[in-house]
Amino acid sequence: MKILICNDDGYQATGIVALYEALKDIADVEVVAPEHNNSAKSNALTLNSPMYVQTAANGFRYVNGTPADCVHIALTGLLGYRPDLVVSGINNGANMGDDTIYSGTVGAAMEGYLFGIPAIAFSQTEKGWLHIDVAAQRAKRMVLQMMASLEVVSEGAHPTQAPWLLNVNVPNLPDDQIRGTKVVRLGRRHAAERVIIQTSPRGETMYWIGASGPAKEEGEGTDFYSAKHGFVTVTPLQVDLTDHDRLPFWTETMATAVTPANP
Repeated sequence: MKILICNDDGYQATGIVALYEALKDIADVEVVAPEHNNSAKSNALTLNSPMYVQTAANGFRYVNGTPADCVHIALTGLLGYRPDLVVSGINNGANMGDDTIYSGTVGAAMEGYLFGIPAIAFSQTEKGWLHIDVAAQRAKRMVLQMMASLEVVSEGAHPTQAPWLLNVNVPNLPDDQIRGTKVVRLGRRHAAERVIIQTSPRGETMYWIGASGPAKEEGEGTDFYSAKHGFVTVTPLQVDLTDHDRLPFWTETMATAVTPANP
């Protein structure tokens, strides 16, 4: 099994080091990650400036680009082979609900998914890396389970077909306090807090994006609810943004729209 690891906190982050240490004994693992923190970069690709790949003392390779850049470069020329799994994280803080749209951690995993490779994005529910060793071991156990699943699929004995994309959040708890794993849907957040406005030393107005809004839809069955109650949350994601339920409505609307008169 060959695994590509990425993240959005940067190649020196505690989470990616812990993830690498946990997975290196069960697979051939390579790290290609951003040089600096790239939180909230989503699926952004760098198109208008060159990128460079450098190698750190520990063998990790890092790129002056986004998480998606890292995976894209790795899969389209850097590695020279196709990994069996793309794993992103472990992120410093939760990626639940609407976070998944903005998340660079999810964006890195999604880039692998878009290339047809199974992918998992791992995050801790709180910032600060408390019990990161537990999160890394939980990630290892899940990867082992997924590896077994991939082997079954490759033998043609299972109806599920790769690729798939999983978003996983692990509570910052001792292992014996984690209550289990729940497969859940995404919740929703309220709108973000107001933008923060400051004045620079030169008298210029500066704007900082405000904090994420609090959970809005956090009932039972959502990632917010399960994480709050001590469970590892697993949410299968997809990329299709089509509003399938409203396709008939829009088909009818477009068909009956008034056609402008010819000039």
